[in-house]
Amino acid sequence: MDLFDSLPIEDTGLTAEQEIKALREELKEQNYKYYVLSAPTMSDREFDEKMHRLQELEAAHPEMYDPESPTQKVGSDIQSTSTQPSAVSDGFPRIRHRYPMLSLANTYSREEVEDWVRKLPTGVEIVAELKYDGLSISLWYEHGQLVHAVTRGDGTEGDDVLANIKTIAAIPKQLTNVPERLELRGEVLLPWERFEGLNKQREEQEEPLFANPRNAASGTLKLQDSKEVARRGLTCYLYYMLGEQLPGKTHYERLEQARKWGFPVSDAIKVCKNVDEVMAFIAYWDTERKNLPVATDGIVLKVNSLAEQEELGYTAKSPRWAIAYKFAAERQLTLLKQITYQVGRTGVVTPVANLEPVQLSGTMVQRATLHNEDFIRQLGIQEGDRVYVEKGGEIIPKIVGKAETVRDSDNSTSQDIGAFSFPKTCPECGTPLVRVEGEAAWRCPNEVSCPPQMKGRLEHFVSRKAMNIEGLGSETIAMLYDKGLLRSIADIYSLRQEDLSAQERLGDKSAQNILQAIEGSKQVPWARVLFALGIRMVGETTAKKIAKRYRSIDALQWASKEELTEIDDVGEQIAENIVAYFADIRNLEIITRLQAAGVQMEDVSNQQPAVSVPQVLAGKTIVISGTFTEHSREEYKQMIEDYGGKNSGSVSKKTDFILAGENMGPSKLEKAQSLGVRLMSEQEFLKELKGEN
Repeated sequence: MDLFDSLPIEDTGLTAEQEIKALREELKEQNYKYYVLSAPTMSDREFDEKMHRLQELEAAHPEMYDPESPTQKVGSDIQSTSTQPSAVSDGFPRIRHRYPMLSLANTYSREEVEDWVRKLPTGVEIVAELKYDGLSISLWYEHGQLVHAVTRGDGTEGDDVLANIKTIAAIPKQLTNVPERLELRGEVLLPWERFEGLNKQREEQEEPLFANPRNAASGTLKLQDSKEVARRGLTCYLYYMLGEQLPGKTHYERLEQARKWGFPVSDAIKVCKNVDEVMAFIAYWDTERKNLPVATDGIVLKVNSLAEQEELGYTAKSPRWAIAYKFAAERQLTLLKQITYQVGRTGVVTPVANLEPVQLSGTMVQRATLHNEDFIRQLGIQEGDRVYVEKGGEIIPKIVGKAETVRDSDNSTSQDIGAFSFPKTCPECGTPLVRVEGEAAWRCPNEVSCPPQMKGRLEHFVSRKAMNIEGLGSETIAMLYDKGLLRSIADIYSLRQEDLSAQERLGDKSAQNILQAIEGSKQVPWARVLFALGIRMVGETTAKKIAKRYRSIDALQWASKEELTEIDDVGEQIAENIVAYFADIRNLEIITRLQAAGVQMEDVSNQQPAVSVPQVLAGKTIVISGTFTEHSREEYKQMIEDYGGKNSGSVSKKTDFILAGENMGPSKLEKAQSLGVRLMSEQEFLKELKGEN
């Protein structure tokens, strides 16, 4: 029996035609959020259920056939050039796949897996592999050299992210004694450890968390800054080889050959002779996968013989010789005892579900985030409800729904409870909460005396990636705050030996070490100081870009919103936050005290050109788009600044010209043409700098 057949079909009240159209639109939107934005709002299971429902309806109504239906096309990670917003940049060359890059048919039913196996020709071997949960990639080698790394895209063409793929140490860049043309396909992954570290950083900066490692890997691979990609630590497993005159007549033989050539191929592969061996493989990895360093969401089964693969062929969007079995997320039902509220460093009030303890994926879960008011209202939950809890990506506990039952009136926590109501005042300081238009979060505006905000800013300031002041951990900061010794980040530089030595658990030696670390922090470079200030939404990478444009705090504090938005990755909201920060007299007083203490508030790295160059670009605003041969994009950005110009990330009426390389982004090209902005080639630009134009 198909597992989906046991699930109730919601009575939508729509005709078949209306339901087909509604499902198509909904699934297209979810594909966009999943592949392009890396921010899905629907679980994989719910998406697959809706896709299965659409397939059933289309089969029953062939007159409704549409080649553009999600059942007929692969979900695309290519950024649309329409007005629909996108979270990725458009600066990657587009490459047409040599061979279509399709998706796999999938099921959550072991009975369906058995049926699939039994329908294959007698005696067929099946290769069972882990289904890694990452971003699909196709690596192209010519004469042993890695020349392209293409995302799945729409299955026909994808984005070439070669520079970012080259940051993955496990992927060979140069091979010997291999076929002239070779293509390896696989999955780009972010290990659990890296994922948790990245989300921890984002949480500290109160940035939106990645829902799972797949989304984080996808977002990382589409970054324009390869150094940031390298820092995040992606990895990769390859699972299929394509090309002409390749060794081996079976899929397994080719994987083994790829392993010998130095490609990262998983060890979790087994050639199965019958359905019992297949089911044993699935049963083993359903548990053992939880011990792996990377995310998996199922098992892939492939016919081993390449000749038989060819004979079985393909459907419109998937091969008939392969199928994916997807593991169901572990889910438990428990009691939502109480909703409490946490106040973060920037005043965001986050609701937290306090649960009756429940065992989930090997750990005891008692708390789960409820994100914001809208999330709670969307689920329709309140204290006393019995709720379903899952571990997102097997790591982060999350509430995914509630049981459709009457609340447990015998439980004391559920009696006399009215409808859910988000608090109107800060649970820590009592200040009325505010909600900025366009944001989902409620925020406490009392930055001056709300204890969690003040402690949070102090903890952020001393953190390793900021001022790196060892010895001032969260407990020590809380103790010094409670004693009245710390009220702002500037107070750190007023701490004295006797103040610290007198505190419990510190003593003379610890006090000396803390003071030495504080003194050493005065050498922290300007970009990290800017990050340490804790301006809303100014993360580590953004701070570096801002500090490169404005090389001192004095220059930055006079920057306008319009000037700030010309910096890559600085949108209107970030620019507004920066302007608002410097408009607050209390922040200016803190900055003055930090300067007086000797903290570096300007760039002293001598990044100006060693030789004075003519300011031939003075007063000009320039946009860079495409790929180049003579210099990198970052080098060209530096040259623009050195010669007096301004870099901008978007095309507008103020743009003087676009430095246009190969494969220029289509949206920027379209905007330039509509505004009549000049396109300047790489060679023309270099002549411009020499004064030859």
